[in-house]
Amino acid sequence: MDETDVEQVTLALLDAANDKDSEVQEQVRKSMLTLGKQQPDRVLAMCQDYLLKHPKLVVSHRVVILQTIELIAGCRIDDISSTRIKSIISLASDEMTRSKEVIPDWQQAASNILVAVGNKHINDIMEEILTKFQPGVLPHFFVVQTLANLSNSNVYGMVPFLNAILGTMLPMLSMAKQDNMKWVFSSALCHFSDSILEYLANLDKAPDPTVRKDTFSSEIYAAFDILFSNWLQNRESKLRLTVAEAVGSMCHLMASDKLEEQIPKLIPAILSLYKKNNEHYVISKSLCQVLDASVNMGSRVLETQLDSLLFALHQQVSAPTDYNNPPTVKNHNEVLRCFSLLANSFPDRLVMFVLQKLENSNERSRMGSLAVLRHLINSTTSTMETKKLLILASIRQPMADHSNKVKKRVVQVISAMAHHGYLELEGGELLVRFIVQHCALPDTYQRGERPTDPEEVTNEALRTMCDSTLHLLTTTVGRLADVLWPKLLYYLTPAQYSNATTPLCKSLIVLGNKKKNNQEPSFNIDLTQEVNLPSPQTLMIRLLVNAAFPFNSRGHGAPSLSLLEVLSTNIHPKTEILWEKEIPPLLSILEESTEQSLDKKYWDEKLLKLLSKTLATIANDKWVCQLAAEATRYLSTYNNALEEKSFLYRCIGVTLQQCFNKEVVKKQLQEILLTARHNDAVEREGVAMGIGLCANSHLEGTLAKLDEFGKSDAFKKSPSIFNLLKDRNDVEVEKVKSTLILCYGQVALNAPPETILHRIDQDILRCISKHFNTKVLGIKVETKDLTMKLSLIQSVGLIGIAISECVKKQGYIFSRKQELINVMLDFIKAEPADSLRTPVRHLVMTTCANLMPLDPALSENESFDLLKVCVNSVFSLPPETHTPEKTKEEEILDPKQRKALYKDTLAALQELLKSVLAKDPTPDGLQSVFKHIESWLSSGQDHERERAVTATAHILAYYLDNLTVKNMVSFHNLGALLGRLSPRCSDPHPAVRAAAVDCIYTLLYIQLRYEGFSLDYKDEGVDGLLPLKDRLENPDHSILYKTCSDLTKVMSKRLPQQQLTTLVFMLFEGLVDSQTNCCRASSVILNTLLKNRGGGMQELVPEMLEVLHVRLQSITEEQVRVAVGQTVLILASQHLQTVINTLVNQPLPYDSWTSEMWMALGADPIVANQIIEMVMEKLVVMAPYVDKKESMIRGGTTKVATNQPLAMTCGLKELLLNGQSQEPAVSLFPQLFSCLTVRLGASVGVSAPRDNNTKHTAAVHVAGVAADALRILLARAQLDEVMKRLDEDNAWDAMREPNTHITGVTLLARAMAKHAGPRLPAIVECLCPSLNNIYECQRITVTAFFSELLNHHVVTELMLIDVLMNNMMERISDPCCTVRMLAVRGLGNIAVGSPEKVNKYAKELLAAMSSGMEEKDDPGKLITLEAMSGLSKVLLYLDKKNVHLLVVYIFMKIKPFLESENDEIRCASIHLMGNLSKFGSGEPVFKDQIHNVLVSLLLHLVDPNPHVVKACKYAMRVCAPVVGSEQITTMFQNHLHDDKSLHYGEFINDLTKYLIQDFPGMLNFYHISVIQFFKSNWPEVRAGAAMFIGFLLGNLQEEHLSHLNMGTITKGLVMLLQDPDPVVRVKAAEAMGHFH
Repeated sequence: MDETDVEQVTLALLDAANDKDSEVQEQVRKSMLTLGKQQPDRVLAMCQDYLLKHPKLVVSHRVVILQTIELIAGCRIDDISSTRIKSIISLASDEMTRSKEVIPDWQQAASNILVAVGNKHINDIMEEILTKFQPGVLPHFFVVQTLANLSNSNVYGMVPFLNAILGTMLPMLSMAKQDNMKWVFSSALCHFSDSILEYLANLDKAPDPTVRKDTFSSEIYAAFDILFSNWLQNRESKLRLTVAEAVGSMCHLMASDKLEEQIPKLIPAILSLYKKNNEHYVISKSLCQVLDASVNMGSRVLETQLDSLLFALHQQVSAPTDYNNPPTVKNHNEVLRCFSLLANSFPDRLVMFVLQKLENSNERSRMGSLAVLRHLINSTTSTMETKKLLILASIRQPMADHSNKVKKRVVQVISAMAHHGYLELEGGELLVRFIVQHCALPDTYQRGERPTDPEEVTNEALRTMCDSTLHLLTTTVGRLADVLWPKLLYYLTPAQYSNATTPLCKSLIVLGNKKKNNQEPSFNIDLTQEVNLPSPQTLMIRLLVNAAFPFNSRGHGAPSLSLLEVLSTNIHPKTEILWEKEIPPLLSILEESTEQSLDKKYWDEKLLKLLSKTLATIANDKWVCQLAAEATRYLSTYNNALEEKSFLYRCIGVTLQQCFNKEVVKKQLQEILLTARHNDAVEREGVAMGIGLCANSHLEGTLAKLDEFGKSDAFKKSPSIFNLLKDRNDVEVEKVKSTLILCYGQVALNAPPETILHRIDQDILRCISKHFNTKVLGIKVETKDLTMKLSLIQSVGLIGIAISECVKKQGYIFSRKQELINVMLDFIKAEPADSLRTPVRHLVMTTCANLMPLDPALSENESFDLLKVCVNSVFSLPPETHTPEKTKEEEILDPKQRKALYKDTLAALQELLKSVLAKDPTPDGLQSVFKHIESWLSSGQDHERERAVTATAHILAYYLDNLTVKNMVSFHNLGALLGRLSPRCSDPHPAVRAAAVDCIYTLLYIQLRYEGFSLDYKDEGVDGLLPLKDRLENPDHSILYKTCSDLTKVMSKRLPQQQLTTLVFMLFEGLVDSQTNCCRASSVILNTLLKNRGGGMQELVPEMLEVLHVRLQSITEEQVRVAVGQTVLILASQHLQTVINTLVNQPLPYDSWTSEMWMALGADPIVANQIIEMVMEKLVVMAPYVDKKESMIRGGTTKVATNQPLAMTCGLKELLLNGQSQEPAVSLFPQLFSCLTVRLGASVGVSAPRDNNTKHTAAVHVAGVAADALRILLARAQLDEVMKRLDEDNAWDAMREPNTHITGVTLLARAMAKHAGPRLPAIVECLCPSLNNIYECQRITVTAFFSELLNHHVVTELMLIDVLMNNMMERISDPCCTVRMLAVRGLGNIAVGSPEKVNKYAKELLAAMSSGMEEKDDPGKLITLEAMSGLSKVLLYLDKKNVHLLVVYIFMKIKPFLESENDEIRCASIHLMGNLSKFGSGEPVFKDQIHNVLVSLLLHLVDPNPHVVKACKYAMRVCAPVVGSEQITTMFQNHLHDDKSLHYGEFINDLTKYLIQDFPGMLNFYHISVIQFFKSNWPEVRAGAAMFIGFLLGNLQEEHLSHLNMGTITKGLVMLLQDPDPVVRVKAAEAMGHFH
């Protein structure tokens, strides 16, 4: 390759080195480096020349070139001639020092060259650099910097020069006035010192092993003197830090005596830097080096500095460390290293200092001291050995600190102490206690809260840390086992440690199991003898109560039970076997449960059973009595956890069952009753349950004790007994009475059945009524009695369970009826509306019902109030299953009690309603009761409806039973009542359904009675209703509706005509009931009625349609809407004309309610058929749109749809939506399909007409309506595959819009051809007439449809091909160019659809395509495009004889299109070229043509358009055999696959190799062709051309170079390197890298 070409290229790269695009810059560097590696001398020479010739080059440009020199020198240092090395050194030296000013980027780049070369040629470098480093002259900043960097990168080469350098440098130091010079000297001295130390440390590898430290000490000391005395105090902090760093490094090289002499000044000076600088790491590092050097030489003076040192270091160690800021972490570690160094020399002073500092309560200071202490304990073990007790004593103060941050450090120190044997010493147990205390911390934050201070140590974090520490100590520090076992047991029982139970139990389990398995004697603990440990009884009871609430205190249940099992023999030897059997199954239950899923009642019973079995197994009365006594004493621990306390009461009860000492039992019962906190509901219940359990074994004693306690001082207001509870008042006495009442109930429940029955009357009830001494009548009972009232109810309930019958209170005085009723109503009003906690309502209503029959009768208003209050108070209660919120004062009833309470309350209400109705048993009296219930019937709540319907059923049954018809009264509210109740027969709630049928049955019998039928008359129809109740139990919708329908038939028969209208309009209201099921029922009943009796309601039809239209607007339930549609259909079948007229004239667009009415009409095939035929007839004859002027001024017209056809299309669309319209739709399918397709064509781009009322254009998408109708028609015809395909292709959206309409119609035709072939003949027949239509839009639509049909073979099979081809030929000369384009497309499609017919029509096809390619009136070249792609398709099947002569002619026609701007044309022409190849194979003239276009195809492989790329791949694959090279043919066929991605670079690289091998003679033609593409419009193609040339050059052997015009190539690439597109510049630069 010509020298000048390489030089030209290198020059172009040098020019481009400062390109504004970073990627281009990077590639230019790479190419220069590639050329440089190939020809280092030449490229380096050019770089040098370039810099010399352009002295004014911008700095950034110079820098890139210098960096390139550095890279080449760095990697090819051995291949560069020595003369070149020398000239580079002098160039770099000159570039570095040319400007006296410091210009960092430039001079640094030059310096880096010297350092890179210096790794190999240190002597040449030093020779050059020392000329710039002359004694007495202040050198350039970067000369010193370079020396520093050289000493770093080439230690062995530089150290021998350092003595001389230092000698020259020393006098310069005093000449340095500028801070930057002082900085660079200091930095250099630091590097020099580090290099010398490294050299000395590795003398065995050094070139000169005689070098010693003292070789340098005097120079270093002299330098130190200047730096330390003059520069360290400089105002510039960066300089101060560098000086400090240098001083630190120099210390190790100074003579010992000099260092000793300097220490008293040096250390204070370094310490003083802390105040002046923010970056402390460098200072600490320097200080550490000074201390290291001082300690190593055994300095005596160091001790004098100790105080100030410790003070400063302590300040540093107390500074916060930020782990996101590494220097602060490094500083912390350096400071700790300083402490370690001092600890080795001055252990006593250091430890005393740290321990004194611990006394300072400042948080940061303490944390620092603790960090040091931990570091010392871990790192200087031997030194600390004698200080252990002292440290143990001193750690107590920080342990008392309140800060969690300090505590966290304390825990870390304790952990370190544990690992080094501190905890076994006296005082170690305090540290264990500290850890346990903090395992018990409560949470700092409630769920979801977050700390605001990121450094905050939350309780949670500290607790987790302590948990882990306790676990670690247990598992990893073996010698601690005897410190922790058994002492940790102490912490299990005091309440303040309860949150630590889980980690404590886990540790004790580990320790216990270990000792037990190793059979260590220390496993056995005599808990009675140990001073600080709980007794076995207390321990057992504590762990049991923990187990009862397994998810509290961080899940302490399972660990507590496991520990109980481990401790079994220590609690009592006899428990071991029992617990080994009983405890594991309990643990399994817990494993499978969550807090929500655990059945608490069952779990408690299991644990109480375990306790009972345990006590029976132990069988030691003394032990059991002690357990009872200790458990009772332990009760007060749970004053803040009442659920736990309640369980403990039950444990005591179970224990007392097994206790045979009557005195102990009596004493414990007295203790419990005296100390209980009676004001709390949970505790009252707990006490009662405990005492009840006790009574199981000690009935007499328990009753006696309760009796005695009831008479004791507890009920007198004397402070002697209750000295703990000062200021006792009546309320508390009431609460104590309540407890006693509950106790009696529990005694009755738990006592043995055979002994209890005869005690109930004289003992239990007598005592209860004695305590429950309320006053009655006229005097309001205050709320303070509520607790007692509640206790009474509960107690009576329990006694009821015990003796299986209810005990009812009797005796009210009835005379002051109204007054008492008012008092009672006030009672009810005072009850909380949202919960039923007390039986107040039930008692009140029973009383009122009993009062009702008495005179005087209530006035209407009084009666109204009574009913309103009672009905609303009961019906509004939450459902029985609802759990009320727990409040302080009230008990929560268990579900069984609640159920009973609800049942009684509802029964009481029904009795009350009957008693009111009894006063006036007439239709009006019935209405006056019913009106209170009516609104609840359609409530949204199941339980409210159930109550209302049940109550209605009861009062109607009562009404019928007590009905006496004296004269013929009309039952005038029958229609209204049936209208309200009949929809409820389908209520979603089964109970409501059953009750509603009862209501209707009763109502119809009442009607029969009013009609005069006798008492014993049985009506077959009405009796038929009762069996329906069974069917209604099944919630299946179809059964419910059938039942409703049957029900209606019965009602319809029995209903008088005058009641019918009321019922129908009531049912319209029922359509919007709160329950969708009832809305459905209303609709079923309505439709059944209308079918049977609608004929007589003719005049109401318009009004009914109006009401339905309104009702539809608020019906949400789909089935109800459908049923409303049926209502419309029923009316339409009776009055078709009226309904249709009304609907067609509704305003457009139809609202959804009108649409639904239209849709309903599709349900009857006969009606639907009539409507469809009418619509089709109208659409054919009516104009689809009119042209309206847009405006007077602008001119131009808009197509506006005509009203009637549009309204009908809308209606038709809605009608077809009805699935029932399938039969007429299918029978008229071809006509309807054709009609809608043509309608669609005439609707595209047409706007909707204006609304006559609003004058705004109606919001209707005209084409959209037709498309939707067509889509629905296909669905009705069950052409699912057609539908699926069209939906996948989004064809419907396409059909609606003008610009995509043709695509949409094509997709429609394709889907029909593929999936609905047999229907096509009829459709084609219906569509043909439209091809001659005056509306151009309709011709386009039909031509598009036919054109696509030709794409499918099915048309040949159906013998449609001739019809379609003839139509297409006719359309070739259509005045509309879109129609012509579609016709050409259709003709091309025959090749795909019926290839066997291609040669039959060969002549016509070729003529049509040729003229298509020359079409003049073709604005978007669309016809040309179709002709090319059509020809492409047709060629595949034409016989050679038909085409042979035309090949080259067609080829010549195509070639200009290859570079067309239009992507599609490029694509089609390339494709066509591929298809032509088979006709030209074997013809030399054709091979030339292929080579002519090969370059174009290769470069379009990176065309921006993916379709063009695909076409290129195809064309190249099929033309491959014609190219004339086996390798290239194989390569094209292997690599150019449509779905495979192509690595273009590799592909072109390999291709150029084969071109060079197989066509050396054509290289000239090829590279000239490629160079022409340097000017292509597409940057991708220009970049590809550059790559092609690059690889061609890269793969070319010398002998072939003559084929290429290197001058043109070079010029072209240089031009591309200035291309506006960075991608092109990158590739040009890359290609230049191949010039070698």
